[in-house]
Amino acid sequence: MRFDGQGVLVVGGSSGIGEAAARAFAEQGANVTIVSRDAGKLAASAARIGHDVRTASLDITDDASIEAFFGGAGEFDHVVVSAAQTAAGPVRGLALHDAYAAMNSKFWGAYRVARAARVKEGGSLTLVSGFLSVRPSKSSVLQGAINAALEALARGLALELSPVRVNAVSPGLIATPLWSKLDDAAREKMYEGAAARLPARKVGQPQDVANAIVYLASTPYATGSTVLIDGGGAIA
Repeated sequence: MRFDGQGVLVVGGSSGIGEAAARAFAEQGANVTIVSRDAGKLAASAARIGHDVRTASLDITDDASIEAFFGGAGEFDHVVVSAAQTAAGPVRGLALHDAYAAMNSKFWGAYRVARAARVKEGGSLTLVSGFLSVRPSKSSVLQGAINAALEALARGLALELSPVRVNAVSPGLIATPLWSKLDDAAREKMYEGAAARLPARKVGQPQDVANAIVYLASTPYATGSTVLIDGGGAIA
């Protein structure tokens, strides 16, 4: 299925998985809008994607920003929420204000978008969670809890928003700019170690997750689902 002429909104489309998803939809003929807080990153992403991708500033942690954007945005055929900033650390070591901010960004941000976005009947809303929801880590307990909450939100919204279809995509370790803070040697070592532990024997790429997002948007019988794209991380 192509998306010729369909309107697609990618929240968090300025890098990584969001940018890959926006590119995948644009290459299939969609009219794509990418949004995030950073106008400079949005412009750079749109230039990399091409296909006349549109941009708009949106802060999903801010109620007024949500209302202002969606109040004039009209309807979309498909909406993808990939934006989040979440601090990591053990529960007893992570400052509470950082924990609240992580929940506000990834969970409540998606909740705000789901509440405000107007999606056409038969269209789709896809949330990006993460495999820590089913394979917890003792150093990332909060991230696992947030991801599990997102997946539960998707299942509930699939009932509430029907016939709009709502799904979640749950990535494992993906080679995105998230890891750019590591120097090259440390990052490659981390990737190699992860690949050796995974049944797929490789680290994921943003396009791998984008493929799953496009699949869910293009499959009229898919709703209430969580699709793992983790190289087998949840079972390793």
